[in-house]
Amino acid sequence: MNPQVHASFDPVTWTISYVVYDQPGGHAAIIDPVLDYDPKSGRTATAAADRLLAFVREQRLTLDWIIETHAHADHLSAAAYLQRQLGGRIAIGDRIDGVQRVFKGIFNLEPGFATDGRQFDHLFADGDTFAIGQLQAQAIAVPGHTPADMAYHIGDAIFVGDTLFLPDVGTARCDFPGGDAATLYRSIRRLLSYPDHTRLFMCHDYPPEGRAPQWQCTVAEQRAHNIHVHDGISEADFVRLREARDATLAMPVLILPAIQVNIRAGQLPPAEDNGTAYLKIPLNLL
Repeated sequence: MNPQVHASFDPVTWTISYVVYDQPGGHAAIIDPVLDYDPKSGRTATAAADRLLAFVREQRLTLDWIIETHAHADHLSAAAYLQRQLGGRIAIGDRIDGVQRVFKGIFNLEPGFATDGRQFDHLFADGDTFAIGQLQAQAIAVPGHTPADMAYHIGDAIFVGDTLFLPDVGTARCDFPGGDAATLYRSIRRLLSYPDHTRLFMCHDYPPEGRAPQWQCTVAEQRAHNIHVHDGISEADFVRLREARDATLAMPVLILPAIQVNIRAGQLPPAEDNGTAYLKIPLNLL
């Protein structure tokens, strides 16, 4: 059974969140939901997440899962907010523990912050299978952008997270802690070994001038046209290209607030003794 897919594009962070479901009135998963965040004021809001919530309710869906492809650096996760509204289990790849250990040190988080992934309801290992109502799904480990990236194969579709962008944009950066260009190349080739007609759904689009945002293509289109990893590009060529490009990139605008929330499964840091939660900004570190 192939999934029905509802995409919701957030123009502030260039992120696409998905509601994946078996049928109206059936069961669903939400993938990579966005919590609005204003870096100037430090205020959060739920407009992007509420669009997903409204669709789930309009279609009379039971939410089984809220799934993260990785701990995002470009947007805050709305997983905890949506779980409070709709239920479901929050899940991520099982290598999130390594990411938590790195960033607990970077942010000098509270001693009680656990680095074993327990903030999430479920941790997927490579090859794990699970159900979304009548849909059968499988987790696919795709490290490289970060060590904990996971794609999700559901019917004729794969939700690839940040491994790949549309063919005219290329691939994800690999210069975050634990990232590795050679590892990303192998992860991408694994995804591109699926049948040509397999639908690939991106987590982001940064369209070149003159093209509207898009988020879906096929394995065949990526193999023929991806500007970084089309067929014929060797691992060594890709590593040289990726590392040279990464050296020119600035840090994402929201990386510091986003990581602190996303390694907590979308929860804000615990409030301090005045009742206010705070995010940390490490100086001269990244």
